[in-house]
Amino acid sequence: MACRPTVNIRSTSGEASSSLPLPAVLTAPIRLDVVQQVHKSIAKNKRQAYSVNVKAGHQTSAESWGTGRAVARIPRVGGGGTHRSGQAAFGNMCRGGRMFAPTKTWRKWHIKVNQGQRRFATVSALAASALPSLVLARGHRIEEIEEVPLVVSSAVESFKKTKEAVALLKSLKAYADVVKVSNSRKLRAGKGKLRNRRHRQRRGPLVVYNEDNGIVKAFRNLPGVEIVNVKRLNLLQLAPGGHLGRFVIWTEGAFGLLDEVFGTFDKPSVYKKNFTLPTAKISNPDVTRLINSDEIQSVVRPAGSKHQKRPWTQHKNPLVNKGVLFRLNPYAKTIRRQELIKQERIKAQKDKKKAKKPKAAGEAFLNTLFAS
Repeated sequence: MACRPTVNIRSTSGEASSSLPLPAVLTAPIRLDVVQQVHKSIAKNKRQAYSVNVKAGHQTSAESWGTGRAVARIPRVGGGGTHRSGQAAFGNMCRGGRMFAPTKTWRKWHIKVNQGQRRFATVSALAASALPSLVLARGHRIEEIEEVPLVVSSAVESFKKTKEAVALLKSLKAYADVVKVSNSRKLRAGKGKLRNRRHRQRRGPLVVYNEDNGIVKAFRNLPGVEIVNVKRLNLLQLAPGGHLGRFVIWTEGAFGLLDEVFGTFDKPSVYKKNFTLPTAKISNPDVTRLINSDEIQSVVRPAGSKHQKRPWTQHKNPLVNKGVLFRLNPYAKTIRRQELIKQERIKAQKDKKKAKKPKAAGEAFLNTLFAS
């Protein structure tokens, strides 16, 4: 993306009308690890507390029978005349008893995330949305789109009808992503069907606007399409599930405001206090091209021969080659010498014991017999 200084602006008919300079935020470093960690923490803040009833499993009058009746000491239901009388109660191993360590609503549900980390993750997700390979890898249908990021004129912000929004997406050749979402709608497996989340579906385009002159009403009824203000960009929408590469459709006003919202590499943001874009650890990510460049290769190898190695270049295994080992670790020679001395000492002790070993009793008797 850094190779393209400008981005074309599409009219409502899908044709390129003018251009805007590429915002600096779309060239920011992409940190997948930061995005996944921040997304996991932020997503936990939307959970709703749950727990079992505080009285569950204890709504019975049960008492232990004590010892002497050849039964366990677990509390038992009193009374008579029913199957319930005499049954064990209260324990987590009992039928109708409470659960072990009943869940409480005052569990720690929310997680605090540093503001700098949240902003870094949002910036990374925005930069990833400008790379077609990542957008395609996430599953969005953008094969027929001419350019990513996709910017449309500000006239779209005044749309009020859904049919106008559909016509715009078809002219931009972006409606295939909405069709993909519509075809992916499936019935949810599990108890969620009973809890107002009966269906599940994929995510579609994210429409980012600057002023709402009706654009929210125009796009909100399309399946999978989400709408957000450029000043309120959310990581949960930019990287759903912690996966980078959301397909984003920008309006001209929102795209032109990105440099003010997030700032640049040398100018702070207008809307976020004391925030400038994080700089990349390496300016040129093409490491293979760097290594194979003439400047680096001329230092690594002499100019005379490409395959001639420097005399100090080491390609021998120090675990096998003792000379290399002693050069890398001079103390290894002392350790080796001590091992040899110890082995010689042990061998000498064995030989000495063997020489002093007394003769067997039978051999001594025969010697005395023949001698007499």
